[in-house]
Amino acid sequence: MRRQLVAGNWKMNASSEMTGSLLTGVLENLPADRDIAVFPPFPYITQAVAETAGTPVMVGAQNVAAEESGAFTGEVSAAMLADIGCSMALVGHSERRALYGERDYDVLVKVRQLMANGITAVVCVGETIEQRKAVREESVVSEQLSLLIAELSNADWEKIIIAYEPVWAIGTGETATPEQAQAMHAFIRSELKKVSDTVAEKTRILYGGSVKAASAAELFSQPDIDGGLVGGASLDAAEFTAICRA
Repeated sequence: MRRQLVAGNWKMNASSEMTGSLLTGVLENLPADRDIAVFPPFPYITQAVAETAGTPVMVGAQNVAAEESGAFTGEVSAAMLADIGCSMALVGHSERRALYGERDYDVLVKVRQLMANGITAVVCVGETIEQRKAVREESVVSEQLSLLIAELSNADWEKIIIAYEPVWAIGTGETATPEQAQAMHAFIRSELKKVSDTVAEKTRILYGGSVKAASAAELFSQPDIDGGLVGGASLDAAEFTAICRA
């Protein structure tokens, strides 16, 4: 049985004060029956790790370098993330792909860096509105997964979570219907059978894209949706915990 996970991607939004107050609100209302994670910006990860110590809340990073170390100004390595207590990291978010040119090969390299340092990779996939209108959503997502499926072993997949985020629903207020989301999650699970039936059954697949408390319950009740990667709503403790309890 896959345990549901609700993860909050704060994106480039935070301050020390906000990090403290937001985590306090989350910790006061934790559900016991699912996993919770937060992904603050880099400067606030150590604060988040300290404030969630001894609690079930996991702390992740929003990105990671493809290199181990060296002359890569501005980059943060997987070893550094592990050193400060990160247990997860996002890879391949649509904003990283669209704004910074992150390719599927970059995603694979970053996933390997995270695995080498004991960090779970949350790999983001999803199509644009143009690709969905062209009925290419499955081929786009299949291509985004193809290198991971070809190159990683069954054991590697124990440290991977997939997050399906239709790009047209991120920050727009639009949300895929439960039926649309379930259909894509089922497709992704069928793609994972190319690795093995066990990997397909065990891998958690999250939905992301303007998730709100009002829509979360119906989304999370779908058989192949194992929780959510929440953007803007994760910046409001009451809304985020309501989603966690949905």
